[in-house]
Amino acid sequence: MDIGIFGATGVIGSETVREAERRGHRVTAFARDAARFPADRGQVDWQVADWLDTDSIAAAIAGLDVAISTVNAGYGVPDTIAHAGNFVTGAEAMIGAMERHPSVRVIMVGGAGSLEIAPGQQIVDGGAEFDRSLIEDLEVPVEYGAVVRALRDALNLYRQSNRNWTYLSPSALRIRPGGERTGRFRIGGDQILVRPDGTSHISAPDLAIALLDEVEQPRFVQRRFTVGY
Repeated sequence: MDIGIFGATGVIGSETVREAERRGHRVTAFARDAARFPADRGQVDWQVADWLDTDSIAAAIAGLDVAISTVNAGYGVPDTIAHAGNFVTGAEAMIGAMERHPSVRVIMVGGAGSLEIAPGQQIVDGGAEFDRSLIEDLEVPVEYGAVVRALRDALNLYRQSNRNWTYLSPSALRIRPGGERTGRFRIGGDQILVRPDGTSHISAPDLAIALLDEVEQPRFVQRRFTVGY
């Protein structure tokens, strides 16, 4: 398949590029800055694209079968917080591009904060407990809540669209570079997946496996899903 990956230089994006290559797909990797392209590009076609601009996205996804968005709003936590609203702007731009290319499927990697911990109760609505989890579990300041809420807003925008979209929420713990590629994880819907020890986690390589599995065998068209151990 012809697969485009936005945010391809990031932790999740780079693992997704590797997984797509491993499976023999034709990969186009998009980043905002050509200076961040890797020296060894292998068989991947690297291109600059602006994930906040409908025209740029539309030009980038033309001819693709699937576009995967793994973008971050900034470089580092403070920058991401400062530009949290870009997640909504980016979702609007992507949906606008999908209107021009209705045959292209889009899979967005979002956040875990909109997952439910009880029927109708999302993580982000947890008040003091949510603030505690930001500091202790994600190791970010409480201001990062703006990012979590923006990612939820992006999901709601996709839910209002009639295009071919899928939204993947990772598990709750912060995804760091590296991590083990096991291929063994659970798949869920709108409820958070928690291990017996009370943690919710997925590695970047296993998240990439889940993404490519969904690319090859669609199960969650116009739906959100989650993965975790």
